[in-house]
Amino acid sequence: MNAPGTIDHPLTHDPQKQAPMQPSPREPQGSATPDVNTTGANDSRQNRTREMQLIPEALARAHMENRLREAEDGRRVARVVTARRMQRRAERASLRARRALAMAVMH
Repeated sequence: MNAPGTIDHPLTHDPQKQAPMQPSPREPQGSATPDVNTTGANDSRQNRTREMQLIPEALARAHMENRLREAEDGRRVARVVTARRMQRRAERASLRARRALAMAVMH
């Protein structure tokens, strides 16, 4: 049931010669994007290829930012753990000093 001119078999593969897509009557009003103007098709293709070439660079930049953020979070966690450990050590030393003072006063 594939007649020429369908999505599976278009009459032409050149986007400038194809008829613009019409919104479906089942779609709500305003949900479809506006029709594409093909006057700047070559410019948009050029921009698209430039953007496609820059995708790996943007992906690598995002990956590095994510790794830097994770490293900073790890350093922050390590600082908090160290601070808690030092606080417990100081509390134990304070208790020892208080006990020693109490023992000195009692004798």
